Amino acid sequence: MDAYGDKVRLRALGVADAEALWRWNHDADVMRWMDEGYAETTAQVAKWLEERAANAYGDVLFGVEEPGGTLIGLVRLHGAEPETGVADLDVYLGEKDFWGKGYGTDAVRTVCRYGFEKMRLRKITLTAVVENEPAVHIYRKVGFVEEGRLRQVFRRDGEWIDKFTMGLLANELR
Repeated sequence: MDAYGDKVRLRALGVADAEALWRWNHDADVMRWMDEGYAETTAQVAKWLEERAANAYGDVLFGVEEPGGTLIGLVRLHGAEPETGVADLDVYLGEKDFWGKGYGTDAVRTVCRYGFEKMRLRKITLTAVVENEPAVHIYRKVGFVEEGRLRQVFRRDGEWIDKFTMGLLANELR
């Protein structure tokens, strides 16, 4: 089931999206504030997409498309359990031409609305590197509030950096 925002469409990812994901995961600017894994080939990314379990309550992964149909990023709600109604959010836009133009905000708002309305979540949480000001700005704009600080848990350029833990309740979504 697709979800539509004002600027984006969220849709299931498929093997045909492997090249874009591989490219984003090997772009230093895109990966700047994310935990990096180990280098993979496009075939490994395609295999992961092919073997990944179908979207279900506990874990939904969507590609983010702009109105012209170009895949520009991904969003994921995972770790959801019906007993708690809480899920973790991951998001990134890999196509840098779409940064700073409202697509990220719309993608976050749209996936949160999906989580609250379709998954019947009570709360969505995330962590964000404190120095990733554009992302933290988006999260606050959508309604996320800081709930804590994880000290020196992210390493970049030889420095240890803090992360915020942030949460959003259904009635706080803006």
